[in-house]
Amino acid sequence: MASLGQITLPRAASLQMSLLRRPMRTSIGFNGRIVSKQAEVSVKASVSQKVIEEEARVLVGTYARAPVVLSSGKGCKLMDAEGKEYLDCASGIAVNALGHGDTDWLQAVTDQAALLAHVSNVYYTIPQIDLAKRLVASSFADRVFFCNSGTEANEAAIKFSRKFQRFTHPEDMEVATGFIAFTNSFHGRTLGALALTSKEQYRTPFEPVMPGVTFLEYGNIQAATDLIRSGKIAAVFVEPIQGEGGVYSATKEFLQSLRLACDAAGSLLIFDEVQCGLGRTGNLWAYEAFGVTPDIMTVAKPLAGGLPIGAVLLTEKVAETIKYGDHGSTFAGNPLVCSAAIAVFDKVSKPSFLASVSSKGIYFKDLLVKKLTGNLHVKEVRGEGLIIGVELDVPASAYVDACRDSGLLILTAGKGNVVRIVPPLIISEEEIERAVEIMFHNLNALD
Repeated sequence: MASLGQITLPRAASLQMSLLRRPMRTSIGFNGRIVSKQAEVSVKASVSQKVIEEEARVLVGTYARAPVVLSSGKGCKLMDAEGKEYLDCASGIAVNALGHGDTDWLQAVTDQAALLAHVSNVYYTIPQIDLAKRLVASSFADRVFFCNSGTEANEAAIKFSRKFQRFTHPEDMEVATGFIAFTNSFHGRTLGALALTSKEQYRTPFEPVMPGVTFLEYGNIQAATDLIRSGKIAAVFVEPIQGEGGVYSATKEFLQSLRLACDAAGSLLIFDEVQCGLGRTGNLWAYEAFGVTPDIMTVAKPLAGGLPIGAVLLTEKVAETIKYGDHGSTFAGNPLVCSAAIAVFDKVSKPSFLASVSSKGIYFKDLLVKKLTGNLHVKEVRGEGLIIGVELDVPASAYVDACRDSGLLILTAGKGNVVRIVPPLIISEEEIERAVEIMFHNLNALD
């Protein structure tokens, strides 16, 4: 046996994988030249093959991974183990807001790692307080709770909602414990957040999940108002813009109606901005475009630029009901991840940076409409800022595969028929043009 880093490589490898065989397709290189690939190329034993082979032996099979082993990145470019370049319009599922290898982020991480990485929340640390002050100053919130991911943030929001109802109705034998979520919603994969996620195939294998959740049609004002008025709803969970669900945006009227109904009934309004928050839409927070503020907001993905973090932003009326021991986390808000998050926040929150996201988002959508909507399978281009969806009338997976083979990384969403484009927020107009050209030249994969 030989070894390469932490990957064990058998000397005689025999990996017959259809994933590593591709039919002939046209691709566009990073220099813009069109090149053709041979049909059914038999890929020689490579570092990537070894990694894929080893992954199948040692990891739980929870991911249907693309047959690509990424090894390095800079800006909006990624490199695989064999040296092929990719234009990244997935950004780690809307995580790498500053792209890969941002110098300020890297400096913040290395400096803090050399100083102090983790001590737990038994003690005070400075970066955690500095980050919380930034989040409070930039939003509706009065206080922050840190955790490690989006699903953890939503789990905390569930607990805080129920505690709020019990705290504010101490004499009631029965208090509101139910939740409203919406069609096409995605709030996470832990049991509470999973109960709020609309796709049955995610929930069914793990039932019974948390009871008390009612799913309503996203945007249905009357149905939501009627159920909130019942007095049985602790909180309403809603994404101002649904990412995983297919890049659907709420209307101002819908979110305003939820705010009014929650205020009248004493329910809490919770915005999940795990994917659409922190600059992704061209506003620092997606809710700003709607003129509606929540009682609780959950954020995560881009906040620490690739390191695991989540945060729950709360108003004082909710925060005052949470006491010592009601919730906690060992790793959350440690100095290392908070220093990384400060570096991200300080860049993304600049007005000029947010304005550039808005303008690049408009440019991206305009180019997509111009180049793609002539195809009969392309039904709509939608989104805000740099969260963009291209809806198809066929499954998107073959198209996404073709674009990847041509050097472009994009994602699927919705019921599998939406192409989701969430590039690093630093993407240039030249890179946007390249991405659209690759998508245009691979439209034949839809037939």
